[in-house]
Amino acid sequence: MPVVNELRPYAVAEGRSRGRDRPEPRPKVRGEFQRDRDRIIHSTAFRRLEYKTQVFVNHEGDLFRTRLTHSIEVAQIARSIARALGLNDDLTEAIALAHDLGHTPFGHAGQDALNECMAEHGGFEHNLQSLRIVDRLEERYGAFDGLNLMFETRAGILKHCAPAKARELGDLGARFIHDRRPSLEAQICNLADEIAYNNHDVDDGLRAGLITQEQLTGISLFARHAAEACAEFPSLAGRRLIHETVRRMIDAQVTDLLSETAARIAAHGVKTCADVEAAPPLVGFTAEMQAENRELKSFLRERLYRHYQVLRMTTKARRIICDLFAAFMSDARLLPPQSQELGHQEGMPRAIADYIAGMTDRYAIKEHRRLFAIGEI
Repeated sequence: MPVVNELRPYAVAEGRSRGRDRPEPRPKVRGEFQRDRDRIIHSTAFRRLEYKTQVFVNHEGDLFRTRLTHSIEVAQIARSIARALGLNDDLTEAIALAHDLGHTPFGHAGQDALNECMAEHGGFEHNLQSLRIVDRLEERYGAFDGLNLMFETRAGILKHCAPAKARELGDLGARFIHDRRPSLEAQICNLADEIAYNNHDVDDGLRAGLITQEQLTGISLFARHAAEACAEFPSLAGRRLIHETVRRMIDAQVTDLLSETAARIAAHGVKTCADVEAAPPLVGFTAEMQAENRELKSFLRERLYRHYQVLRMTTKARRIICDLFAAFMSDARLLPPQSQELGHQEGMPRAIADYIAGMTDRYAIKEHRRLFAIGEI
């Protein structure tokens, strides 16, 4: 039997879960949320994340983060937080590992381009696409489409949802209509995502040479922990100093979040999962840490994400996505047979969006060459 850690009464427990859309026999040697995690890890969509952009296109360097390594980092941070708070760390891990399954190639530039292409066809949003993947598009089981995940895992994956779309999702979308909060486990994943990408973008940006340590000395969160690292290890320099500083930044943010979240839970008298849904957001930073995070985000936005070398990449990425979409819309016979069949069932624009969103960076580049480069087949 699986080992079950003692959970707080406001944690999501398997015994109170709303279960799966398609009932299945209970797993013999693991919990239900462990089964969800394992299904996510074994999915095709999860493996594709290895070659999808975080900030830097995959082929630009072997050591930059990808969507896959980012998801693993988020899961590690989120699971540690959940366990420290007495929450369901298996559920938290499953949500964290699945949260980016629906991302397009080329990061947010790819998503924005595909959303523009789909403007007249219902739009495109990567959280909804993640849900579509686990509910519909994965084809691994004889008894059902998708992964047939637990309700709470699916609800945690769905971070954002417009009211019109929420009404189409039934019980899963009800909280967006009635202004209710997700589980604490899902809230943790949202903040763990932020902690992971802010800090590893600092690391990757420095590695790429697009930002410098001198520039970061004006950013309080980095400067404070760099000074502490230098004080403890005076001879430390180069990559080791950066790693030590980023490690301390992550630790400080996690520690702050744990303290503030525990205080909010106590202040709102939270006793049950229903209390969590009715309360304002409970997982968060202190005002001081939130201000430091905003400063860091602003720095990364201006100095890294809008760096001319990154903008060149994102401009090309948008062109690739738009060209592919236009080509498939003009002649659906260019699509693989499986996508054509899905298009006949659910509409060709959505099938095209599914196909493009499922591409890795290098596959999208290769497919673009096949369709547009002279001499390529």
